Amino acid sequence: MKIKSSGSFLEILQKTNMSLLVSTYQAGKLMFFRNQGNTLNSHFRTFRKAMGVAANKTRLAVGTLNHIKEFYNMPAIAPKLEGGKHDACYLLRNTHVTGNIDIHEMDWAGDELWFVNTKFSCLCTLDDEHSFVPRWRPHFITGYAPEDRCHLNGLAIVDDKPKYVTSLGVGDTLQAWRENKRDGGVIMDVENNEFVIRGLSMPHSPRWYRGKLWVLESGRGSLATVDLDTGKLETVAQVPGFTRGIDFYRNLAFIGLSKLRCKSESDRAIFSDIPLTDEFDERTCGVWVVDIERGETVANVIFEDLIEEIFAVKVLAGAKYPEIVDIIEPQLSSHLGTSFALEDNALAQVPTTIKL
Repeated sequence: MKIKSSGSFLEILQKTNMSLLVSTYQAGKLMFFRNQGNTLNSHFRTFRKAMGVAANKTRLAVGTLNHIKEFYNMPAIAPKLEGGKHDACYLLRNTHVTGNIDIHEMDWAGDELWFVNTKFSCLCTLDDEHSFVPRWRPHFITGYAPEDRCHLNGLAIVDDKPKYVTSLGVGDTLQAWRENKRDGGVIMDVENNEFVIRGLSMPHSPRWYRGKLWVLESGRGSLATVDLDTGKLETVAQVPGFTRGIDFYRNLAFIGLSKLRCKSESDRAIFSDIPLTDEFDERTCGVWVVDIERGETVANVIFEDLIEEIFAVKVLAGAKYPEIVDIIEPQLSSHLGTSFALEDNALAQVPTTIKL
């Protein structure tokens, strides 16, 4: 796999004490971009159709083809890993079978994991008994059916509550969103179940940051903000790809760019007749770093082959060189099999001569 990055991308990782996590369902990978001395380290883990990711320094959740996998960081394990340079190690704790619901974005509202169930056009949570628990659906969706009626896709949490979602359309029949993908997209307020703005071109990844609502208008390859008083969109930056997946750190926005799938008649039908294909003959797959105060690109990473689509982009602040472990691998089993995570009251009763 060929990856090209600007020198400023590595410099950002070096100065900010962070790493970057990226998912790609097309290649079935989670990718860590990490600072290793004076070089950019790209580290890959395989997940079948890796989609939505919720991540912070403590825990991580990944939506895949049929599952949601939840991991917890065990910092005590990290120094034991090969090379002794890791400062975070996310270990698998739970796997929940959802079935193929075309899971999209996810995030925590408080301690509860919320996710976009695109196939059933709703927001969901989990319990121990069911595949998923529907908690909210747009007012124009009349019932639950695995028909991807409006292509609900993006989720923004505000004050520990689901607040904003994006969808590519407002239809109530099987894949009705395809009928007006050029400018049929919307942002909705979950609390009021009302439209915030309509007429968008394939919107994704709504976010609340610095007191503003941000969104990626994927069909235009742009990053924009929404004026909640007027309902108007203001473009902050234009980039050379289908924008999907974003996270912020200080004045920087880390944006996922994808090429447009055109390998089949179905692909061509989805991605034809949108502004991005009208304006750009060539699209890029990678991560663009935009200074949101100036609207300028300051760094990037480009995938030159194999990977053509990105879904989620997450900043891991305070984790410079993390690892994720989905299974007990031979080289790690001696450490993981004798390492335990306990509640504080139980840990207090472990003799100090014993290391867990």
